[in-house]
Amino acid sequence: MNIVVMDAQGGGMGKLLVEQLKKALPEHHLIAVGTNAMATAAMMRAGADQGATGENSVRVAAAQADLILGPIGIVLCDAMLGEVTQTMACAVGASPAHKILVPVSKCQVTIAGVRKMTVGEAVALAVQEAAAYCAERAAHQ
Repeated sequence: MNIVVMDAQGGGMGKLLVEQLKKALPEHHLIAVGTNAMATAAMMRAGADQGATGENSVRVAAAQADLILGPIGIVLCDAMLGEVTQTMACAVGASPAHKILVPVSKCQVTIAGVRKMTVGEAVALAVQEAAAYCAERAAHQ
């Protein structure tokens, strides 16, 4: 299964996702896609199998992904201080991949019904969701 982790800015959340996904799902191929080189580098240092940077990389990776994880801003045009372009947000949103989005309020978005939690807690829940999704998908093959 191709798992894509996408992040922007410094790649801090992507780094946490990659570290925890590599522990929870070591048998799956993990691709780090950053909106900038710093974000990609952070995720690569965390253990991603491959990495790419920029708008076209987001478009290609999203089209080939089975599962996409990242902060909610990856589906919001102009999010993350403008690093997420319209093309990037549309590519992630239109991808047939299952998406697990980490709720953060820094993108001028509040998700009703989601309790306030630390980034670490939110990332841990996202990784649990990813592991459950992979297990369910493997059971149906």
